[in-house]
Amino acid sequence: HVQLVESGGGSVQAGGSLRLSCAASGYTYSRYCMGWFRQAPGKEREGVALIRADVGSTWYADSLKGRFTISQDNAKNTLYLRMNSLKPEDTAMYYCAFRSGLCYTSQAEYNNWGQGTQVTVS
Repeated sequence: HVQLVESGGGSVQAGGSLRLSCAASGYTYSRYCMGWFRQAPGKEREGVALIRADVGSTWYADSLKGRFTISQDNAKNTLYLRMNSLKPEDTAMYYCAFRSGLCYTSQAEYNNWGQGTQVTVS
């Protein structure tokens, strides 16, 4: 059973930065995908960034390229999301997700989720 615990959210002014963390445990896969999704009030959950753990390849939502950076520390089994130049429209609950095998941009393909961490930009 994969467990994911996010941290690092908070309130920040527009233009500021935050780094989210996701500590993962309970898995033995060598090929897996981890990523960040977000959900704003009244909106569907959307993909933010994904990373294939075994090869390090990444995917970003087009609107976020250049501002957000996903990375991983395999020794610590931790996923990160560095968010720069934050905008009010980035306000959302951010979720960490895990799936074995390939990465998919649809949240429906993931069955392991963290509890979420709130990011509020004003």
